[in-house]
Amino acid sequence: MKITKQENYWILEDEKDNVKAFASYLENKAYAEFENKNVVIDILKYGSLSLEELLSFLELSNKHRAQNHSFVIANDTINIDQVPEELIVVPTLLEAGDVIQMEEIERDLGAF
Repeated sequence: MKITKQENYWILEDEKDNVKAFASYLENKAYAEFENKNVVIDILKYGSLSLEELLSFLELSNKHRAQNHSFVIANDTINIDQVPEELIVVPTLLEAGDVIQMEEIERDLGAF
């Protein structure tokens, strides 16, 4: 896993080629590293991604968001209409940063 630290969030990038294994690793082994951070999961490198593969992040996303932290997935291959509302998926890292910034503002205003 590659970590890129931004001002108010971390970008976590898979360095291997198995998105389900990456989701499992994040949830079961690496969570303590980023549990108090807003995160972007960078899986842009995957040429195609199934809904099943994307859903492997659902439990982790729910857990992280329940702790009042942002959890955004960056991927530009999935059909956004198939993605459940519980997951936030955007096509670029720039948009992911924008989502986190908006969520931070909402948390500051007490909207979350």
